[in-house]
Parts: sequence; C-alpha cells; structure tokens
Amino acid sequence: MNSHAPNVRSFQPTKALLCLVAATLFWFLSALNKPGYTLNVEYPVRFVYDDSLFVPTTPLPKTVRVNVSSDGWGLLRHAWIPFRVDPVTYVVHDPLQASVINTSSLTAALAEHIKKLHVNYVVADKLDIHFDRRMTKTIQLVADSLHINMAPRFVVTSVINLTPHTIQVDGPEKLVRGLPDTLLVKIPRKRIADNYDDEIPLNHLRHPLLHTSADRVAVSFEVGELLSPVK
Repeated sequence: MNSHAPNVRSFQPTKALLCLVAATLFWFLSALNKPGYTLNVEYPVRFVYDDSLFVPTTPLPKTVRVNVSSDGWGLLRHAWIPFRVDPVTYVVHDPLQASVINTSSLTAALAEHIKKLHVNYVVADKLDIHFDRRMTKTIQLVADSLHINMAPRFVVTSVINLTPHTIQVDGPEKLVRGLPDTLLVKIPRKRIADNYDDEIPLNHLRHPLLHTSADRVAVSFEVGELLSPVK
C-alpha cells in the first residue's frame, strides 16, 4: 500500500519580502497624504535698511529657522530639497533702536512669501541685531621718517613720496571716531642702502567692520651715500 505525503507548498522568502515591502509602501504613501505634519526649516532672509546711513555691527543672519506644517508630501519635498527660493524680505524700520528681530512681523512676511506651507512661527534662535550710524573719515598718511633704518653712511636724499596721500575709512561711527587723523607709515626694510620703492600694507586699519579706500600705500624715496663724516 503506497502512502503519499501531503502537497505542502514550500516557504518562498522572496515573495514574502515583496509582500512586506508592498504593504509598507502602501502604508507610507497613505501616511504622506495626511495633514498635520510639522518641520523646522532654514529659510533665507534679506534685511532691508538704509545702508547709506547705517551699518550692522554684528553679522546679520542669512537664514532663519521656521516651523511649518503641511501634509507629508509637502514637508518631504522640502526635507529632501533645501529651499532654493528668493529670500523673504525683513525691513528694519529703526536700525538704531532695533536689538532683536520682530518674530511676529517676520512670521507674517513668511506667511505671505511661502504659499505651499503653513508658517506656524519663527524659532527664536540667534535673532539679535545691532546697528550703528555709518561714518566716513579721511586719514592723512605720513611717512615715519624718524625711524627709517638706514645702512651706515646712507641717508634719505629726497622727499618721501606716498601714494595715496590720504585714505577714506568707512564703518560704524563708534569705531571710526576713534581713529587718528594722521597715520604714520613705518618703513619695514632694514639697513637701506639704495633707492627705495615698495608697497607697504596698512595693517593698522584692518577690522571686519571697517572698509578702507586702499589697503596698501606705495612709498618711494632716493638714497645717497655720505662721502665724508657729518660734522
């Protein structure tokens, strides 16, 4: 008498995995269609103020962090693809009195600017701003002739020429007012024994908030040798 084993289908892991993936994908796509998701995003901002009268004394933020909400598709798109849009405009009405960004005004501006997402609020993080009046000052450049290091028996035999003779310095009023009216230009070369013609950097005025009309000065003068000791 022959006995036959029951026809039992063998387990197929590939098909089971495909079913699991399909079910997960279906659930994921359904979830993305639901509203109510929130996300913090970095949005570019452009500050508008009269830059002919005022200058920021601390770096203005290039982006602000914004809490937005939308369906899953909208937030997923912005999570994968950073904002590549025109920055929102924030007007600084009274720079000397402004110390922080008005988050209510910025939120309203963002709501008008971002149409596809709902703007909930601006995350209050690094929102300090500081301004000062812009000031320009002209400074006279003068060669430090008393401290030129000459080789023995050599002297300066001509007028010391500087180009430019003056420079304009632009920046915050509190900084610019403290600058001297005259700036001594030191000749760095040692034991000079021939005619001098070189450019000297103006390192005295290097500051991230100051802008100068020139950062180097050309200095030239003639040099001669004494043939007999000076009596």
